[in-house]
Amino acid sequence: MAASPPQSKVSAWYQALRPRVFTATYVPMGLAGIVALDDGVFEAGVFLPALIGTLFLQSAANLINEYADYRRGADQLKQAGQGMTIKHKILEAASVLLGAILTTVAGSLIGLYLLAQSGPLLWLIGIGGVLVAVTYTAGPSPLAYNGLGEIAVAIFMGPAIVVGAYYVMSPAVTEARIGELCLISLPVAFMVSAILHANNIRDMEADRAVNKRTLAVIFGLRFARAEFIFLVIGAYVAQALVVAAGLMPSMTLLTLITLPEALRLINIFNTSTAVPLLHQAQGRTAKLHGQIGLLMVVGWSLSLVLPAA
Repeated sequence: MAASPPQSKVSAWYQALRPRVFTATYVPMGLAGIVALDDGVFEAGVFLPALIGTLFLQSAANLINEYADYRRGADQLKQAGQGMTIKHKILEAASVLLGAILTTVAGSLIGLYLLAQSGPLLWLIGIGGVLVAVTYTAGPSPLAYNGLGEIAVAIFMGPAIVVGAYYVMSPAVTEARIGELCLISLPVAFMVSAILHANNIRDMEADRAVNKRTLAVIFGLRFARAEFIFLVIGAYVAQALVVAAGLMPSMTLLTLITLPEALRLINIFNTSTAVPLLHQAQGRTAKLHGQIGLLMVVGWSLSLVLPAA
């Protein structure tokens, strides 16, 4: 059943921006913040602009996705999904494109400000982030249309944000610590990729019809289901290994209380092809990502109050 069109321009823009997946920004930023606090380098004056700038770039990516998918016809056969405000004729394509440009510019300007506060590593992370936001569904060879979506999202909404946010607060960070930050961010990378992959499983038939070659389309439903299991369970396994390596406090394993929900979602994706149910499960995957991130931050915070934990 097609999603109901929003009732106003305000709700249409809200839908186009897709704020329920803003956890993809909040979680790695929160993780970077608590690690910096533990290391004694947290600086709110640069952390907050970094958070706002990253949210602008994620908004830009969502609006570009909205515009590019509509132009390529990827929305026409979808039964459910976020956005689709152009398809429902609530927002004009030109307005969404303008919104994408403005949010890209805003995020880039904040990035330039942060660059002045830090150092050259932010050039690599910032330029890479902007390029991924723009080329995810736009351009002659968009990442999402060529099986690269999960990889791009895992890198740039995981390690890149965690390292970048930490770096703007502590430009003198060592290469060894950067490597550790990448390992610490692995659970986030797995789960944010799972959000996208859940979306791709739901949209398999619609994507196949317009030659949007996601991994689910390329390798089929059986592979797609196995990949979802790998990504979700991989998040818990990666965190356990990071904790075992002493890079993350054991209190962060509070995340294990979310494991029953993870198993329920795996069961849904393994047994159902009903688009409305898969759409609901995709939203729950985004919530699970947010819950895991929140519990990691809460657990890490508790470890600072109770060092023996």
